[in-house]
Amino acid sequence: MSESPYQSYVYAYPHKTAYRPLRPRPALSELWAGEPQHALSLYLHIPFCEVRCGFCNLFTRIGSPDGLTTAYLDALERQAGAVRAALAEDAHFALAAFGGGTPTYLTPAELERLCDITEQRMGADLRAIPLSVEASPDTATADRLEVLAARGTTRLSLGVQSFLDEEARSAVRPQKRAAVEAALGRIRAAGIPVLNIDLIYGIDGQTEASWLRSLDAALAWQPEELYLYPLYVRPLTGLGRRAADESPAGWDAQRLALYRAGRDHLLANGYQQVSMRMFRRFGSPEAGSSEYSCQTDGMVGLGCGARSYTSGLHYSFDYAVSASEVRGIIDDYVATEDFGHAEVGRVIVPEEARRRHLIQSLLQAEGLEPADYRRRFGSDVAEDFGAELAALTDQGRLEESRGRLVLTPEGLAHSDSVGPALFSSAVRTAMASYELK
Repeated sequence: MSESPYQSYVYAYPHKTAYRPLRPRPALSELWAGEPQHALSLYLHIPFCEVRCGFCNLFTRIGSPDGLTTAYLDALERQAGAVRAALAEDAHFALAAFGGGTPTYLTPAELERLCDITEQRMGADLRAIPLSVEASPDTATADRLEVLAARGTTRLSLGVQSFLDEEARSAVRPQKRAAVEAALGRIRAAGIPVLNIDLIYGIDGQTEASWLRSLDAALAWQPEELYLYPLYVRPLTGLGRRAADESPAGWDAQRLALYRAGRDHLLANGYQQVSMRMFRRFGSPEAGSSEYSCQTDGMVGLGCGARSYTSGLHYSFDYAVSASEVRGIIDDYVATEDFGHAEVGRVIVPEEARRRHLIQSLLQAEGLEPADYRRRFGSDVAEDFGAELAALTDQGRLEESRGRLVLTPEGLAHSDSVGPALFSSAVRTAMASYELK
């Protein structure tokens, strides 16, 4: 395992950089035939933001020429029609999410249309299932929030990153605390049940004292959820173009110290840890659905940055970070008429399915239940991944607790190296050979 605890955030496995163009392109109707569809997740991707933060490597563009958001929603509606036709007639969605980018970049009327596409084209009843929406302070306006609340939004995630203006500037995130506080007031007034606040640690100039001040500013709003993200400086981002002044080892130590301080502060203030990044206030409603399991159930993604999961294939469209490449992919998506085939993806062989379940289970605080693994795959996790599990145990990262395999507190702290250490050699090779655009 690498000495650095910050290799990559494993929010999905395999990562998109392991995907490749599919030749021939498989028909969606063939991919979804026979797949379990009683508890699907639905994700709609809106690739627009008003600004691009210095740390951001998400698939998004800044602003939109006249007519582009309308054309994008037109394409999204065409894609929704093709995808729904490929699913079983009785396919059921257990939860939905609008992400990006910034979905609230859309106007209120466009958000209404986005919800209409979700309900009328895809058949997802947004008032009957959990719906999570991402927003920024400037776009969390009262009229947009009114639309989202009326259409059934149960969770609103606000990207704040820091309540201190000087830290926001250092992260190349042009915002003022007053605007953040005003947005939070509007969200609470809208009555959306779950508020999540995203914060970042490891910003240049940040200290433990300033980090705790930012956390306390967030806690004043009693958010149901908090996500604490370590800062990454990635290629082709604003911060990635700057020279690093501090040694990697020194920055790693700073981020680990801030993580531990933030974790301990939240645990002492009525929050439980769900993963390295996620903390939920005790007694708060869960924003997800007990019907859906991210380790095993299928996901349907709409939009040029969304990915979809079947048991045998993960697929999406092309991936890029640089502004010019992202604009080109969005333009190609808008011009697409035939959405009946998968374009880019990776075949999930049985060994990778088992590995995916292992990774996504261990990176949650509740860990992995060996008996459940055995029921799902017909084999023992200790036999399938004995060497990897032994290595994590020897490093003090993994333990057995109440019949489950769980990461130790320090194991959770090192989630961003534990996850990548469990990648298969085939996925590592594919990711290493990917040329980031």
